[in-house]
Amino acid sequence: MTSVSASPPPDAAPVVPVLEARGLFRFRRDEGREVPIVRDVSFALAPREFATIMGPSGSGKSTLLHLLAGLDRPSAGLVQVAGEDLGAGDEERRAAIRRRRIGFVFQFFHLLPDLTVEENVTLPLRILGQSPRQHRTRTDSLLELLGIAHLKRRLPAALSGGEMQRASIARALAAQPPLVLADEPTGNLSSKAGEEVVSLLRSVRDNLGTTILLVTHNPRDAAAGDRVLFLHDGALRPEAELRGGPFGVADVFARLQELGI
Repeated sequence: MTSVSASPPPDAAPVVPVLEARGLFRFRRDEGREVPIVRDVSFALAPREFATIMGPSGSGKSTLLHLLAGLDRPSAGLVQVAGEDLGAGDEERRAAIRRRRIGFVFQFFHLLPDLTVEENVTLPLRILGQSPRQHRTRTDSLLELLGIAHLKRRLPAALSGGEMQRASIARALAAQPPLVLADEPTGNLSSKAGEEVVSLLRSVRDNLGTTILLVTHNPRDAAAGDRVLFLHDGALRPEAELRGGPFGVADVFARLQELGI
């Protein structure tokens, strides 16, 4: 009797990074010279990852974030969001990818003053041509998760800073993007409110599976990441990267001392 060997199982499909940067450079012109602001930055974020980029003022954090979001074009290199190349096509295509794939949390909230919390939160759905009414159950669950369901009829002027930032996080998540980019999200908050916001971002990752990249100069916020990347003079310092977080603030300070920043 002839034996037939079973075929080996096919290899599992490779996981597509939610965010990938390869060889990013951004130059600015200064007195006839090309000066690098972002220098050869490469990294990738897996699904459900909570990563932070730590760097002092002037290290290139904002420029890097604009490149990752497709708000600015790199001088060289590649950015992909959920497998889509942000550099391919025109601004209209990049804007379409941002609307579908990326949620933004800013330092200064950017809530529209004449809209209620609920109207601000559902604004991305309307921009996508979707009816907020069809997503009411999910929106209500989102507001509950972020602790502001009781505030949904209020205008931003009636909210505290922490409540406004919670609303902006809800808005960033309304269209269910796979990636949220948070730019110094606690920089305009008290220490207590800031800690609550970072804790909520971790809860969002745990409950919704959203990949989060938080960019900050605050060691306390950076320590909340599963992974902490360090940016100095526009370049990542891979030898200092921390993995396996969240961490103690002392761990981040120790790395900063090692780097001399």
